[in-house]
Amino acid sequence: MSLEAPSTLQELAMKSLLRHEALAISVLQKLPKAFFPSLFKEAFKSRHMKILTAMVAEWPFSCLPVGALMQDPDVVILQAVLDGVDMLLKQNVHLRRSKLRILDLRKMCRVFWNVWPGIECGESSTGILSEEEKENDLPRYDLRQRLKVVTDFFLKVALDKEQAYLLQWAQQQQDAVQLCCPKLIICDAPEHVFRMVLSTFKPHYIEELHLSIHWTPRELNCFAHYFVQMRNLHKLHLARISVHTNNAIYTFEDTEKHITRFLAQISKLKYLQELIINDSYFSSEHMKHLFRCLKTPLESLSIKLHKFPSSDLKHLSQCQGLFQLKHLNLFSASLFNLCPTALQFLLKSVADTLQTLQISNCSIRDSEHGTLLPALSQCLQLTSVYFYDTAISISALKDLLQSLANLSKLTKEHYPAPLECYDDQGHVLVNKFENVCLDLLNTIRVKRQPKVINFATKVCGKCSQRCVFNGKTTLCHCHKQELVKPRN
Repeated sequence: MSLEAPSTLQELAMKSLLRHEALAISVLQKLPKAFFPSLFKEAFKSRHMKILTAMVAEWPFSCLPVGALMQDPDVVILQAVLDGVDMLLKQNVHLRRSKLRILDLRKMCRVFWNVWPGIECGESSTGILSEEEKENDLPRYDLRQRLKVVTDFFLKVALDKEQAYLLQWAQQQQDAVQLCCPKLIICDAPEHVFRMVLSTFKPHYIEELHLSIHWTPRELNCFAHYFVQMRNLHKLHLARISVHTNNAIYTFEDTEKHITRFLAQISKLKYLQELIINDSYFSSEHMKHLFRCLKTPLESLSIKLHKFPSSDLKHLSQCQGLFQLKHLNLFSASLFNLCPTALQFLLKSVADTLQTLQISNCSIRDSEHGTLLPALSQCLQLTSVYFYDTAISISALKDLLQSLANLSKLTKEHYPAPLECYDDQGHVLVNKFENVCLDLLNTIRVKRQPKVINFATKVCGKCSQRCVFNGKTTLCHCHKQELVKPRN
């Protein structure tokens, strides 16, 4: 029989206050500051809406990260919280005297709720612009000290109930509060949806943008109007970009013009640090234009394309915005087959800064890998390499390991199982896999002692796991089952 720990005096006091709603609201101004977070969490869990509303208006900290508690959409809770903001605004208290500066509605983990309540959720943790950026780029009327309401948006075909309520409230209060959307994800949202959001939440505050769209040229052109205003974008993820046309309305030239105009805005993103391109339906001419528009030095570049023409790789290797690149991720079955010299040139241009390199789902021919290895051996800042799912022979992999032998900063290494570890049907030969990987590991240990190193097979089509060797072998679920099967 287990005994529950007795309630503390603070817990007993909270339960008493929650049972007497009017009393709880009346004593908020006299309540110790350290008591607020615990009481707010309990009122949230037990859905005491009037107490929540009153606590928002009396919140004694600079930031209220209520979004961390709202993991599931809840319009009733949202309404109670925003009613508290309305109450605060109606009090006509100058914000210099009010404690609350930031209402954070983002659904992300906050240590604020789990540690001693004296810790603050400072403005630096909100993902909002620095004071210098605001002063340099914002209109003067936006520099007034106002309550910030911060939220992320994931826009689909239609707004959900929580988004619709927040947007309606924001439209009514946009002159009284500062509305910020640091992260915007658009997944096939039609024009009227993204226009409603971007006309209320200023594009200037967006720092991270994810696009997965299948729009008409008109919709893309409309979005370009807001895109050009996202001057403080740090991360751009072009997950899926395709433009569909009605030949009766748009000519091919019209479509090309709208796409080019959209891509041209990238040259104006002076704070861009990370670019991710996944299966976007851009022509080689568009890719050429995109890489030419990358003027700001990137820190991270990730490209995942099933078709990667040699001309695209050539234009990428000549891109001005990559000379300070720290992280490079390339995924393409045709990458090496088409232009190994362009990749060699790219690696040479980033050798002084590159820290992590991921090249996957590629094929390295024995006749081509010699072109790449000298450039790799010059990347002395590398701390992590990842080559899983790359088709490579034992001979070529040994040469690859030799070329990385003098990279003293490497702490994480992930290599593919060589082609010789599979039978003609692509099944893993477990004994061969273990022996070959042990030999490869010993090859590395002659030169240096690796910290974290793994050799792995392709993902098993049945159990979605890999066989991994890191000094000892961990089999995928299917191969484990094969070992325990009784033999006849």
